[in-house]
Amino acid sequence: MGYKIAVVPGDGIGQEITSEAVRVLKAVDATFSLGLSYETRDAGGTAYDKYGTPLPEDTLAVCKASDGVLFGAVGGTKWDAVEPALRPERAILGLRKGLGLYANLRPVKVADALIEHS
Repeated sequence: MGYKIAVVPGDGIGQEITSEAVRVLKAVDATFSLGLSYETRDAGGTAYDKYGTPLPEDTLAVCKASDGVLFGAVGGTKWDAVEPALRPERAILGLRKGLGLYANLRPVKVADALIEHS
C-alpha cells in the first residue's frame, strides 16, 4: 500500500521549502518503505502567471485524489496589483473550501514557562 502526495509548491520561498520537504519525505520513505508517490501541481502566483487563476481546477482535483497535500507559501509583491479575487492567496482559501478544511496547521514550539497557560 502506498500514499499519494499532492505537492503544491506555490511561489517564491514556497518552492524552495517544498522541494526540501520532499527530500525529507523521500528519505523517510526510503527508511520506512511507505510507498510515497508525488504529483506536483501549480497554485498561487505561479498558477496565476501560467493559467490566469490562483487555483486551477486540475490542482484541486489532484489534491482531492491524494492522501496528503504538501502546500508551500504563496503570494508576493509581484501580484499586489492583481484583482483581489485572483490574488495568489486565494489559492489557500480555495483549497480549504475544496478540501473541507478550516485551519492552516503549523508546527509550534511552546516554552516550558508557558505550557500551563496554553
